Amino acid sequence: MDPVQPTTTTADTTTATTTTADPAATEPAEPAAARLRLGERIMAAVNRDPLTVPHAVRHDAVLAVCTAALAAALALLVDHGRTPDALGWTLLLAAHVPLAWRRRRPLLVLLLALVTVVPYHALDYSHAAPVAGSMVALYSVASTSTPRRTLVIGTLIIGTTLTLNALTNPDGFVELVRITGWVVAVLVFGVDVRFYRQYVAAIVERAERAERTREEEARRRVAEERLRIARDLHDLLAHSITLIGVQTSVAAHVLAADPERLDRETVAKALDDIAETCRTARGELRTTLEVLRDNGSGDARGPLAGIDGVPDLVEAARSSGARVEHEVRVGDAVPPAVGAAVYRLVQEALTNVVRHAGPEPAVRVDLREADGVLRLSVVDDGTGPTPGGVPGFGLVGMRERARSVGGTLDAGPREGGGYQVTATLPLGAATPATREGTG
Repeated sequence: MDPVQPTTTTADTTTATTTTADPAATEPAEPAAARLRLGERIMAAVNRDPLTVPHAVRHDAVLAVCTAALAAALALLVDHGRTPDALGWTLLLAAHVPLAWRRRRPLLVLLLALVTVVPYHALDYSHAAPVAGSMVALYSVASTSTPRRTLVIGTLIIGTTLTLNALTNPDGFVELVRITGWVVAVLVFGVDVRFYRQYVAAIVERAERAERTREEEARRRVAEERLRIARDLHDLLAHSITLIGVQTSVAAHVLAADPERLDRETVAKALDDIAETCRTARGELRTTLEVLRDNGSGDARGPLAGIDGVPDLVEAARSSGARVEHEVRVGDAVPPAVGAAVYRLVQEALTNVVRHAGPEPAVRVDLREADGVLRLSVVDDGTGPTPGGVPGFGLVGMRERARSVGGTLDAGPREGGGYQVTATLPLGAATPATREGTG
């Protein structure tokens, strides 16, 4: 047992040493934090508008009491003029009472202080005693009034002071200069504080406005992104589900038309078309939903479908029974956003044809470039939407998509029957080279 005891004692000593050292290590941080908080409170008090300070009367009452105590000490200890008697003490203390309302009525406080201070000096009591209270009242006026009013009040104060000094002490030139210098210094300091507070208030207002602008911009971008995703999902799902429905109907019709003579080739083709449509929809859906998983590290939208995908849309519509002709005459340099808009517009237009135009409608898709704009036309000879049906979001989304690239879109029934969708999308600059595709 004896060999174990020294080890235990050493461990205890080490623990005690560590415990003792920890408070000493944290001691310097606490005064620094306290000084930082004190400095922040002082700067907040300086920057704050004096008219909006909470408990202003209570704080100013404490200031008035402290200033009156200082004035009494100066009257008793400083021998400049005779010591105040009962009248002098009454005038001296009465001059400090209005200071409790110096923020609310600074000009009135200054006038009330002068009403008592002027006779106090005229009776040649201790001239140093009321100086602090007078300077506080003068500073309150300078820090809350306009520069013009401050200049007028300063002129009147200095004129009154010069007059009293000339009557009571004609030979005191040095005293005259000292009093004038104090008055001017307090006025300049008050005006400077007022301008500083206005400057800080302007900075705070600009910062708040910038913060509001950033929040509004963030909300606007979120709303635009949600709208874009909603349009993409609508176009993708409506197109794919419509094609799958038509192709399924074709397969069901073949199976039910003549069970004894089953057209296996037609059924297999319908099923293959359904599978291909599902694969295409799954890929586009994955690309669209990647936006929701983006952490802000880049563009998660992937490659945008463009004009090169229009022939695939045409073939999908043909597989659903529509007789589609298309012609494409566009430049080689089409902006990706415009190409994506064209793809989605053609996709939604063909989807509406397959859904609403009736059996085997004839459709013409015309896409051409002229004068720096891309003109799209999708015309069919079908029966159009069923009257009285519930309106969907297809046309609304098409118009929003056209507007998103600065274009316009019109859609409606034709006079001779059928339905027509036309869109005009700006390109920015026309390109001379063209490519043609006819089907």
